[in-house]
Amino acid sequence: MVDDRLKRLKTGAFERRFSIAKASFVAGSRMAASAAGSFFSAPENRATARRQALAEQAEYLVGELGQLKGSVVKIGQMMALYGEHFLPEEITSALHKLNDSTASLEWATLEPIVREQLGDRFDDLIINPEPLGAASLAQVHRAKRRSDGAEMVLKIQYPGVADAIDSDLNLVTSMLKLTRAVPQTREFEDWLDEVRMMMHREVNYPLEAETTQLFGDYLKDDPRFIVPKIYPEYCGDKLIVMSFETGVPVNSNIVMALPQARRDAISLAALEICCREVFVWGRLQTDPNFGNYLVKLSDDGEHDQIVLLDFGAVRDFPEELLSLARNLTRACFNRDRQAMMAAMTGFRFLDNLQPNVREGFLDLALLAFEPFAANEFVPAEILNADGHYCWAKSMLHKRAATQAARSAASRHFSVPPKEFMFLSRKLMGAYTFMTVMNAQLDGRSLLAKYL
Repeated sequence: MVDDRLKRLKTGAFERRFSIAKASFVAGSRMAASAAGSFFSAPENRATARRQALAEQAEYLVGELGQLKGSVVKIGQMMALYGEHFLPEEITSALHKLNDSTASLEWATLEPIVREQLGDRFDDLIINPEPLGAASLAQVHRAKRRSDGAEMVLKIQYPGVADAIDSDLNLVTSMLKLTRAVPQTREFEDWLDEVRMMMHREVNYPLEAETTQLFGDYLKDDPRFIVPKIYPEYCGDKLIVMSFETGVPVNSNIVMALPQARRDAISLAALEICCREVFVWGRLQTDPNFGNYLVKLSDDGEHDQIVLLDFGAVRDFPEELLSLARNLTRACFNRDRQAMMAAMTGFRFLDNLQPNVREGFLDLALLAFEPFAANEFVPAEILNADGHYCWAKSMLHKRAATQAARSAASRHFSVPPKEFMFLSRKLMGAYTFMTVMNAQLDGRSLLAKYL
């Protein structure tokens, strides 16, 4: 008997295309009816009615997408994560509700894939048929090697998801366009191509295995981090086999209950990874997801470790953009507005800003830099007795959002290059990590080492 979920994951399935097409038609018809119904209303009432209708249809479309699973869910999540410059808030808010967790496939469905990937090596391993976890693109099983008892994890890609990416993205894009709320611009099309590329990277297991090994080499001499060991002899284009690593989720009650000093040490280590990615390696993990980390707690309470998982979203960044990030950071560190302006020169999306808009952007950049500023430029109530920055107390994300909304830049700031969006999202992910951990850190001393 064929697994029901496998039917939904098959690329080109008529039911899959029909479901999205039907949802698109229904949403488009409702939007048109709403527009017609409010035609004779006052302009402000028409705008309110349109936003409400858009929110309702976005919720409806996301509900339909959530039933399909597979690459559709991941595409929706990526659009929510990186689409804030292109998509209305009503759509991104709805897309954020897509749930990556899902019922797992039966082992009988996946076993032939694993046998094909491993060949003669299949009998080397004792594989637990019960999955550790399941997501929209793959699921994970524990295994043990017969020869030495090595504990391993098998990440198995669902059949058909790689082949369905292009058709699913085209269907989701068509669905969004029918809401008449997405821009028909070259920048939007470029961004869609970037989403397509990211999705293909997500299912490129040889590349993910290689990147995992690369980060393992980067961090091999730093005892604060654990990167799973890759077993290349067992890996394939639909299978990654790595060492099994224990730990608890970063935002678990166990971690939240740790003493302040332990949480600060974990947070400082996570922040340093970000510094190395920008200033040393030039490669960034662009998926700010707590699921990509575990914490391995030490018995003595002094040697906790961060387990780094899932390197499918690592990107190499062009040197010119890294130079912008590095030079702007140095200028912010010294609160040198002239140097900040010079760092921004030569980038079209920044050069086009009006002088007053550019000044507003500099103010916003300095506010975002607050956790690394000298203490005299930080509100006293945000510093603890040791002069360390208290992330949770700072409410920095809300203050920055408020200032951005007030700034002229929010109205005149052109759509930045897609790489800039990834840097911005990376920064927001790191700030969220620090805030959730209620970290109290001397970020300035850490950053100074890399400047």
